[in-house]
Amino acid sequence: MPEPRQARSRTAARAPAQEQAPEPPARAPGKAAAAGLALAALGVAAAWGVHRALPAVPMLTAAVVLGVGAAHLPGVRGLVRGTGRPGLALAAKRLMRLGIVLLGLKLSLHDVLGLGWGTVAMVLAVVAATLLGTWWLGRRLGLPGDQPLLIATGYAICGASAIGAVSEVRDSDEEDVAASVALVTLCGTLAIAVLPLLQHPLGLSDAQFGGWVGAGVHDVGQVVATAQAAGPGALGDAVLVKLMRVMLLAPLVAGTALAVRRRGGARNATGGPAGARRPPLVPLFVLGFLAMAALRDTGRLPGAVVEAGGAAQEVLLAAALFALGSAVHLPSLVRTGARVAALGLGAWLVIAAASYAGVLLTA
Repeated sequence: MPEPRQARSRTAARAPAQEQAPEPPARAPGKAAAAGLALAALGVAAAWGVHRALPAVPMLTAAVVLGVGAAHLPGVRGLVRGTGRPGLALAAKRLMRLGIVLLGLKLSLHDVLGLGWGTVAMVLAVVAATLLGTWWLGRRLGLPGDQPLLIATGYAICGASAIGAVSEVRDSDEEDVAASVALVTLCGTLAIAVLPLLQHPLGLSDAQFGGWVGAGVHDVGQVVATAQAAGPGALGDAVLVKLMRVMLLAPLVAGTALAVRRRGGARNATGGPAGARRPPLVPLFVLGFLAMAALRDTGRLPGAVVEAGGAAQEVLLAAALFALGSAVHLPSLVRTGARVAALGLGAWLVIAAASYAGVLLTA
């Protein structure tokens, strides 16, 4: 896997020193972030409105699209790229972590493991094939930086949430994170319209269709929107299979952190920077994610608390995804558009074929 890099904009890194504007006077962190956080809140409200008007469009998907739009809309883009940038960066990082922690409240380990070991083996095989196949294809296509790894993570585990978690321990470039989220969100949104049309031509029962959607669609909201077309039985199976994939987020992040630590140690041993930061093997937000899942599994949390936690999780992730969408620079994305589109299509075929075969073998 590629070596981690500092989380900074490649555009800023390419700018000649003489063209850089003098730094503005330092402001208090709260005041500097206020404009961006207010903009993220408006983005969440707008995304909620879109979802209410068009229930088939998940709120998180709408948040990403609105963020991209805000970054290119005359009259708003100046705020997004200037005064609002500190707050939006804070939302993309900190609120994403909090949202991932609360995502654990959606897990019920007892229900997920009740699907049987055949389904567990199928999910593990699909995740491994998608992760390795997408990463390899992205490298072959020459995509820059961490994009192959982040896109592979988003496809294999749980969309933008997984991308945010892995990018935290990788210190990924903001442009790599934004481009990866945009691609994974687009492909997951297309699945809502395309996969229900394929159920009967592929000869899938409702239960099999639910398993296929749960194993092959990226984001939890997109899974719900796709599987509900086949009825409540398919929806229940889809969500359980999907949550089994979400369970793999913690070991994936831990493995990524371990790889970063080992590479950092190797660089120090060969004369690299002595004070290089070494990420914790299991980041604090991942421990929080596991703690929330364990707390949910005790059965002692009132249903109202679980529902409130789920609502808060969606709001936090919507704010983070709006902020990430606002970091997308379409001209830069267009320059690698053909390669990104090829990777998106290739990864989609890999996970769809692997999950389809897995569902047939475990039916």
